[in-house]
Amino acid sequence: MSPKHGGEPKRKISDTAKRRSVLVFTEGKKTEPVYLTHWSRAYREKVIVTIDDFHGAPLSLVQEAAARRAADLRAARRGRGDEYSEYWCMFDIDEHPNVARALELAASSSVAVVVTNPCIELSLLLHFQDQNAAIDRHDAQRKASEYLSCGKTPTSAALAALTSQYEEARRRAQALDRKHELDGSPRRSNPSSEAWRLVETIR
Repeated sequence: MSPKHGGEPKRKISDTAKRRSVLVFTEGKKTEPVYLTHWSRAYREKVIVTIDDFHGAPLSLVQEAAARRAADLRAARRGRGDEYSEYWCMFDIDEHPNVARALELAASSSVAVVVTNPCIELSLLLHFQDQNAAIDRHDAQRKASEYLSCGKTPTSAALAALTSQYEEARRRAQALDRKHELDGSPRRSNPSSEAWRLVETIR
């Protein structure tokens, strides 16, 4: 049947087309992907989150993300696919070399980053307690494990607890950023966590 007022019929935009698409590269193979997948499922009507299979140290992670973004943009210009709305990297400071180079490359390649110092377990720990003093990664891992009663891979019960305490974690992480700024510490000093920024992007 032809349109009532003539002309081409309007194409209905699919739900998938309306949603933002986010590609994330994570350093870890367990904790970060499980945590982010949990959030992406809760907001799947708004955003499509893909966790890439590549994992590694900060510099290699950003190099991979930057190369993928450049390749996707080239393909999109040739009509051979679509680029993601956003490209993200999530990694720890830990004892990794070349973190400064990774951050510089990300900034010049339009790749967003979220960094936790010293490790992702600090992000989990902030869901349950304040942590204003610098903390060793092993201590952060031990304390997070005690709160969540699980190892590197969060269980369903752990994810439920993290979800219920998320706003507290975000508040504490933002307070740490303000603390470092006021006392003249460099950005992303130990302890600090930017994991909430990626969660907010998903939400």
